[in-house]
Amino acid sequence: MKKVLTALLAAGALVTLAACGGNSDDNGSGSSTEKVTLKFQSLAFQKTTVAATKKIVADWNAANPDIQVEYVQGSWDSVHDQLVTQFQGGTAPDIIHDESADITGFINQGYLADLSPYLSQGTKDAVPQGVWDTVSNDGKIYGAPTLMQSYVVLANSALLKQAGITATGDSLTWDDLAADAKKLTAAGKYGLGWGLKSPTATVLNLGMNFDGKFFDGSGKDAKATIGDPELEVPKRIHAMAYDDKSIDPTSLTQSASDVLPGFYAGKYGMIVAGNYVAQQILEEAPKTFQWEVLPPLKGTSTKQAANPQTLSVPAEGKHIEQSAKFIDYFMKAENLAAVGQGDWLIPTTQAARDAILKTTGGKNGWQQTLASGTDLTKAPFQSVENYPKWKDQIATPALQEYLANKTDLAALGKKLSDGWGQVNQ
Repeated sequence: MKKVLTALLAAGALVTLAACGGNSDDNGSGSSTEKVTLKFQSLAFQKTTVAATKKIVADWNAANPDIQVEYVQGSWDSVHDQLVTQFQGGTAPDIIHDESADITGFINQGYLADLSPYLSQGTKDAVPQGVWDTVSNDGKIYGAPTLMQSYVVLANSALLKQAGITATGDSLTWDDLAADAKKLTAAGKYGLGWGLKSPTATVLNLGMNFDGKFFDGSGKDAKATIGDPELEVPKRIHAMAYDDKSIDPTSLTQSASDVLPGFYAGKYGMIVAGNYVAQQILEEAPKTFQWEVLPPLKGTSTKQAANPQTLSVPAEGKHIEQSAKFIDYFMKAENLAAVGQGDWLIPTTQAARDAILKTTGGKNGWQQTLASGTDLTKAPFQSVENYPKWKDQIATPALQEYLANKTDLAALGKKLSDGWGQVNQ
């Protein structure tokens, strides 16, 4: 049924769609002129971003009395399973906040609406094609990409100075990272703390530094390809932890947030994390704590996967056109800049990045953070339908075992490769 509805959408049969399913609390026909209330499930979790998102909703509601938006709080921890249940039950919210890697399966299963006919040309022109590619299939757009995360190195400025380390330039090589971590390791202190409790996303995203692909092909036809480029990042992390002893092994079992108290206390000279943790540092760190963001990590390149947060609409939604209008509004530069600055994430549009740079003056690492968005691009795993299942059931436990020094690199590679065959059936 859902695939049939998607096909009808492609043909522009909006009236038929409007009469089917959906979760709005009105029973209208779905015409663009009726008064509707749309449910917007947001996954924003940092106080600043929740506030910025609620302001966007409030401003929209004040200007659009016939298209009201109701903010609904969701969670990154449960969004995939929740959406599976909601799609199957026909109760998905009108506007869905998720990420591109997670919506690939939903696109292939026909659960998401093609937004191509509804998004404005201004929105389409503002986002680079390489980022649109992460949310598109067969020329149709199934989500608006909003914010992107890169993995960055954050450092204790005082400890860097004491060790005589200066990190300038356009990039920081992995060899330099390892050397700096060794310099900073002494007297019970580690050069690096790295919260890798959930390591898969980090390994696959940073694997692009070494041209790691992990998959060839797309959908259920994709094949796992695990070789030296794909294993380079876990190999280097393992070597720093168990050969150089410059990474605290305990930190590898913790979340990115868990290692922050040790970072503030000087236990770790550097940490590697998604750039969103910078907002937590601003809110939590002692006022005397001096920190900085180092240049982007570089292997053979500084590429990382662009896995943008997304706003989508259910294919069976009653009010696709109205929902797309709100998404268009959300994509305005000032709005993306507000949520990007709140979450310390990189907006997908240059206009929004320029707005953040102007507001912050590039201070507190914003210049390096925004620069790291330049080489974000679509990764092969983003076209693989069963990637979420492989990540949870195969890759995460296999990487955790390897990073706990309980298995070797060859065994890790075999588990990652063979495991794909187990889950992709």
